[in-house]
Amino acid sequence: MFTGLIQALGTVRSLGGNRLQISPQSTSAPALWQDLAEGDSVAVDGVCLTVEEVLSPGFIAYASGETLYRTTLNQRLNGDAGAVAPWVNLETSLRVGSKLGGHFVTGHVDGIGQLQKSVKIGDAWEISFTPVSEFAELWQQQIAPYILSKGSIAINGISLTVADCDRDGTWFMAAVIPHTFHQTNLCDLQPGSWVNLESDILGKYTEKLLHHRLRAKENSSPSTLDEITPAFLAEHGYF
Repeated sequence: MFTGLIQALGTVRSLGGNRLQISPQSTSAPALWQDLAEGDSVAVDGVCLTVEEVLSPGFIAYASGETLYRTTLNQRLNGDAGAVAPWVNLETSLRVGSKLGGHFVTGHVDGIGQLQKSVKIGDAWEISFTPVSEFAELWQQQIAPYILSKGSIAINGISLTVADCDRDGTWFMAAVIPHTFHQTNLCDLQPGSWVNLESDILGKYTEKLLHHRLRAKENSSPSTLDEITPAFLAEHGYF
């Protein structure tokens, strides 16, 4: 579990197969690298990876085929660097007692989007994203249902708020403050650049619960389906 607050920047290099090496940008926060241990989870551009070997500094990790299919790590390992930012955003996992300044980010990327445009408004930026044609169906199934105005979304692992979107979730815009823009790889994106997207986990669970409840209601008579009423809540320990 992560917060979407980026701690450092780094680079990704293929070691052959699905193994990759993540190294720090020279100016990245040294504390992140000094505290790493084998088995730790690190979000790399929003992708949760497990540290297999700690380097000095940096680490080696393995990416599954499913991870490569759903994320921009595939472009990085295959040398298609022009489609992505030169640096990756890095964040270590949330620890018990730590501040939750962003939102709950799992590091399980839903799909890939692309930057439509980035417009500077005063000292901040408005950045808009649309589907990549190759992954349009995945966007429609896994991302679009959870995009709503003022909702949360992780873009390359960065916790951001949806400032505007269309009704069908085929386009959305986020407003980015100067600190976030300059301390992450958002400032390196160009129109058409690919990004990893993870929709809000709370929205996914809500939809799942509602879906099961609606199915139960369709398959049951009103007399056999428990309704959530004040009496029902009191009976089950809610006061």
